[in-house]
Amino acid sequence: MWRHAGTDTFTAADAGTTTPPSYMLSLNGTGALNTLHIFSQRPLQVAEDDQTLVCLLGRVRPYNQDYLPSDAAQWFLQLHQQQPQQFYTQIAGFFVLIIVDKHQGTVSIVNDHVGAVPFYIDSRQQGQLVLSDSLSLLRQHNPCVNLDTQAVYNYLYFHCIPSPDAIYQQIKKLEPGVTFTVGPDGNLHSETYYQPDFTPSAEPQQLLQQQCQQLISEAVARNISPDCAAFLSGGLDSSTVAGMLAKHSANTGASAKTYSIGFEAQGYDETAYALITAKHFGTEHKVHYLQPAEITQHFSTVAAAFNEPFGNSSAMAAYICAKVAADDGIKVLLAGDGGDEIFAGNERYVKQKTFEHYRALPGPLRLSLDLCFYNGLAAKLPGLKKAYSYINQAKVALPDRLDSYNFLNRFDINDMFCPAFIAHIDSQLPLQQKQQRYKACRSADAVDCMMYLDWKFTLADNDLVKVSSMCQLAGVEVRYPLFEKEVVDFSCKVSAGIKAPGQKLRDFYKRSFTGFLPDATLSKSKHGFGLPFGVWMKQQPKLQQITADSLASLKQRNIIQPSFIDKALATYQQGHSGYYGELVWIMVTLELWLQQHEAGYVA
Repeated sequence: MWRHAGTDTFTAADAGTTTPPSYMLSLNGTGALNTLHIFSQRPLQVAEDDQTLVCLLGRVRPYNQDYLPSDAAQWFLQLHQQQPQQFYTQIAGFFVLIIVDKHQGTVSIVNDHVGAVPFYIDSRQQGQLVLSDSLSLLRQHNPCVNLDTQAVYNYLYFHCIPSPDAIYQQIKKLEPGVTFTVGPDGNLHSETYYQPDFTPSAEPQQLLQQQCQQLISEAVARNISPDCAAFLSGGLDSSTVAGMLAKHSANTGASAKTYSIGFEAQGYDETAYALITAKHFGTEHKVHYLQPAEITQHFSTVAAAFNEPFGNSSAMAAYICAKVAADDGIKVLLAGDGGDEIFAGNERYVKQKTFEHYRALPGPLRLSLDLCFYNGLAAKLPGLKKAYSYINQAKVALPDRLDSYNFLNRFDINDMFCPAFIAHIDSQLPLQQKQQRYKACRSADAVDCMMYLDWKFTLADNDLVKVSSMCQLAGVEVRYPLFEKEVVDFSCKVSAGIKAPGQKLRDFYKRSFTGFLPDATLSKSKHGFGLPFGVWMKQQPKLQQITADSLASLKQRNIIQPSFIDKALATYQQGHSGYYGELVWIMVTLELWLQQHEAGYVA
């Protein structure tokens, strides 16, 4: 039997910390698992009856319906009473649900289909379960945790730490679309509940295009709130969200607001396309040109703001953009993340299709091609080098082929890492994690499998962490209408061959929004929302000093070989600003995070 223990909420002042308002719920039980603590940076919605207690973080709603104005936890409790085992298909949104069976003594943790709310599980102490969306809050309750060396390696591989691992030993991070159950005996069990079938619809493509636009219109509409605006990079997805925001705002007599970040560095700035969209839809548009001085001012703050080390270099741009919006009184920002991963918009999808043609050939034909083109002579002859390179890449199976240019696959691990660090890691674990996810996709099409892979490693573990964390730091809520569950489910009805026929990226999506989006937006080449860190570091003495000091400190931690750090920095300075600039950024942000959270850590 579970019962409340203590208060439901507390603030940072109550806890004697400097963390802004936090929330707590504690329960006591009579079984082997007798204490449950929930700590959250988000408000906790709680509903209960004699049998069940429900705790909600985030926003949950009925599938195919709008978000409820209030009492979402109470609505879910009633649904759970009616369908305790089959409620998964009836819910949507971006959330974590904690379901406590008071009588049986079980605790179930359920998150949304993409794991938009990072959530940590600490069951190290016998009889006690601690749950939190914040590692800082979790550590306040029990500071006796050690950094996980494998997680540090995973960070350097992925530039983030993918679930289910966390930066601290014996703490787990909830994977997307998963139910995590803790029994009364304290045993843990995890089960994936969201694993859709990629089943192509037989409906005419024109009808599917109409459905696509309608579903996205509804998704944006249900995420609009007072004091709302949209990120606008000028790409397909942010332009779609901005356009739909403008459309629905006009229906209420309001004007839509959009925000962009510009870069005064050649090859990085994309504000011209954002302006085209803003003009097309008549939004109140604001562009902020990110200056190198702002990078130096906020560098350490941004690096330390994440629960775990995080190396996506566009985090700074996301933070500054959100901060500019917050300063204007914006409370909610709509983001366009997710469209590429459900409608085949990443260049690697069509690039990898070309290699799959070779793998689909009959064995004897592949053998003949190998004899002609996959040999030492072909590798040296100018006219045959491309054929050799093609076969050489095609021989690597997906998803491993996607990581051909990963830093950790381009260098000898013994040259890169210190021996003491290597002794405590499994260098193959990141590939094994990706292989497991890739093979779990319920489709035989490589493009579907790559997109399903990206739902976790590109979105859940990286992009959504970046945007959500930076908006939280800026004091703004962010919402992701393009990845609402109904839109994702619909995307699985459209075959990969229609989404990206041949070498055409986003073909189905572009057709769906022809006449709505500006022609220039539909025809533009893909461009990332990146940061010219490598370019700026060469020009800014303060940024150079931060980099030099951070790398000098990192050399003392027995993680990366000092000689490798020197080599990477020297190669970057000799002209490789892009590739090696990113490597330098990843190492610097690791050190800055460690300085803020684990000052004395040595591997």
